Amino acid sequence: MKLCPPKEVILINIIQFFLLLVFHSSCHPLTRITPSQPLKDGDVLLSDGGTVALGFFSPSNNSRRRYVGIWYNRSSKPTVFWVANRQNPLYDTSAVLSIDTLGNIVLVHNDSHLNRTSTIWSSNVSTIPSFTHTFAKLQDTGNLVLISDEGRPKVLWQSFDYPGDTMVAFMKMGVDRKTGFNWSLTSWKSPDDPGLGDATYIIDPKGYAQIFVYKNGTPFWRIGSWTGERWSGVAQMTLYFIFNITHVDNASEVSYITRVMDPSLFLRMVLDNTGHVTRYVWQANENRWLQIWYGPTENCDHYGWCGSNSNCDPYNGGKFECICLPGFEPTNLAEWNMRNGSSGCVRKKNVSTCQSGEGFVKVTRVKVPNTSKASVDESESMSLKRCEGKCLKDCSCVAYTNVDDVKQSGCLTWHADMEDIRTFENVGQDLYVRVDAHELAKHERKHYGSLGKKGMGTLIVISIFLIAFMVITFVYWFVKNKNQARRMGKTDLFDGKNDSNLTLFDLKNLVEATNNFSDTNMLGKGGFGSVYKGLLKDGMEIAIKRLSKYSGQGIEEFRNEVTLIAKLQHRNLVRILGCCVDGDEKMLIYEYLPNKGLDSFIFDQEKKLQLDWRKRFDVICGVARGILYLHHDSRLRIIHRDLKASNILLDSAMNPKIADFGMARIFGEDQIEANTNRVVGTYGYMSPEYAMEGIFSIKSDTYSFGILLLEIVTSKKNSGHYDDISSTLVGHIWNLWRESRAMDIVDPSLRGETCPKHEVLKCIQIGLLCVQEYATDRPTMLEVVSMLDNESTLAPPKQPAFLFKRTNFDCSDPSNGEGVNSINEISTTVVEAR
Repeated sequence: MKLCPPKEVILINIIQFFLLLVFHSSCHPLTRITPSQPLKDGDVLLSDGGTVALGFFSPSNNSRRRYVGIWYNRSSKPTVFWVANRQNPLYDTSAVLSIDTLGNIVLVHNDSHLNRTSTIWSSNVSTIPSFTHTFAKLQDTGNLVLISDEGRPKVLWQSFDYPGDTMVAFMKMGVDRKTGFNWSLTSWKSPDDPGLGDATYIIDPKGYAQIFVYKNGTPFWRIGSWTGERWSGVAQMTLYFIFNITHVDNASEVSYITRVMDPSLFLRMVLDNTGHVTRYVWQANENRWLQIWYGPTENCDHYGWCGSNSNCDPYNGGKFECICLPGFEPTNLAEWNMRNGSSGCVRKKNVSTCQSGEGFVKVTRVKVPNTSKASVDESESMSLKRCEGKCLKDCSCVAYTNVDDVKQSGCLTWHADMEDIRTFENVGQDLYVRVDAHELAKHERKHYGSLGKKGMGTLIVISIFLIAFMVITFVYWFVKNKNQARRMGKTDLFDGKNDSNLTLFDLKNLVEATNNFSDTNMLGKGGFGSVYKGLLKDGMEIAIKRLSKYSGQGIEEFRNEVTLIAKLQHRNLVRILGCCVDGDEKMLIYEYLPNKGLDSFIFDQEKKLQLDWRKRFDVICGVARGILYLHHDSRLRIIHRDLKASNILLDSAMNPKIADFGMARIFGEDQIEANTNRVVGTYGYMSPEYAMEGIFSIKSDTYSFGILLLEIVTSKKNSGHYDDISSTLVGHIWNLWRESRAMDIVDPSLRGETCPKHEVLKCIQIGLLCVQEYATDRPTMLEVVSMLDNESTLAPPKQPAFLFKRTNFDCSDPSNGEGVNSINEISTTVVEAR
């Protein structure tokens, strides 16, 4: 039988209902929570600066679950980074957050049906002087603190000690060595469920402390140990103009804190349930979060991908990425030949350590092995040489390196199997692996020739005496022939300063490698000459860019390309191997990429079918990251100035690599733009301010990337004819975009169930944002990469430049219609009026 509640209870419930409605709608702001001033559902607790807020929220619009959380108060959609009752959601709005009689912060639920209250969550501080003197306050950093103001103010509890899935600036990550207390992250179960997920981000203090990401209790990604400036497993920690890291490692604790350089910046790092970590910075002028880092990104990042005693090298020229360390061989050769390296490597047979003549082989630019079982000596007096001696004396020591890679001090040694090693492109530490005399001699012959290291040393001593004599002779010869050389037109390629560290190839060897530069070896022709495929005597395939004697690229451009690209290292930039200068011959030698240029695929009716949407999107993202590296992350700020489909080469796995840096320019850190009277580049890819005024900047490359992106999506050249003879591809797409018919121009081979329409339209919109007429309206490549990586609302594009085709150029044939040849100089650019 159902009992009806008394009229008084009904009346009280009605009053409570209306009071809750008032509280919920008023969003009453509080500055602190006290025993007499609780926080109800609908109220918010604001920090003094109003930057962060604490209150009740639901993870999604259709969710009935309620949580107490802290979020940034600047964005229109709250970004929650801490949740109190993660495991205990509420299902109505009757709960309050208050200070109880013990002085703790408590979340209490009032159950009117059962006429009782229950504690959902508590700060659970055991000893508090007096609850009447305690209050909770929210700091601008996002830290909720419980304070006792009896006598001197004292922090009794803080939310920063109990992180959720997000690390924010000034929050500590680490472990207290004495108590075992851990500051770590645990992912949400899902984007709509803040409950404890499967992924954890934690510092392991064993051996030499390092950061791990675990999934279901199993290592997923080892972010690594501290090298003095970064974590050993993270290559892209270059944003020190945004934040810095304070690292502590002593007898009491091992921890680190990230601090922002500008207090107005918000920085957060989120661990998701897949085990991936993303770092964001708040863009106040655009009212959105910008992704600045994401990991892991490669197979080699995954823990133990290549097993024990193996190095994972994703830049191994398309070969198997797993490589046994020196002195080791595959444990299971059959699996190894099937490109499965999970079983790892073991010491080669009949090899014993601690014998005379043994030594160490250097493995460069790696994430050092798992340090949880390594021995560590952090004394600054411990040099690399002393570390070598220490390891050599210990027969169980299998490898060593520095602790602090910046100061080149301290000593890390390994005494068992080495786990989870990988190679980076342009960062990383040097690992010295112990090998026997035979293996050492083999590596020395590889690096020093048949003489070996000792023989090479003797030869060097003899050479010093010979060089002293030769220098005197050379100085005499140089002075005598200097004027004659100038009359003959000879030029010193590097002005006497060859700091490019490149191999100087012999012309004779290149002639043999290309069958005397036969037509059958020609890969293609460009504005400055031809490119040939070559095969060296050791079996290595190379690409040779042979500049025409009558090329517009003179010694200045040649020297520029050699010295510039030699300093650049990125997986999406073509790698230069060396050069050759012999009389009038000037050549550049690059890694060989079997799939040639992107243009040979997207503009070919049959070959374009090999590029489905996923591969095209990967190409777009790869090119964007390569340009971002040039603009922001390399040691030099580079403006390419000739980005186009034919300058994007594809390796065997269809990974894109930007090529041809002959016309690139270096910018200073504070330089915004430059002006030139010599406009170089390719019609159809040039930004209007560059083509018409000679002004170029990073936004010039953004424009060229936008054209390239639209060509990739449509498989059409920007220089073709659309609508009528005067419209460019950009103009045609712009007209379709305004009519909400942009999918009409997409390559028909991409349309279908496997092609996500929203992603295609997003790329078209990004392309149109990149080709806007005014440079200030175009996004930076940092913003472009963020747009590609994230699902966020994009700004509507403004009118692009060059909606109509140019009517006259002095240097090109308008009937050609190709628009793919680079030009050396332009005196006038005539554009038909809109």
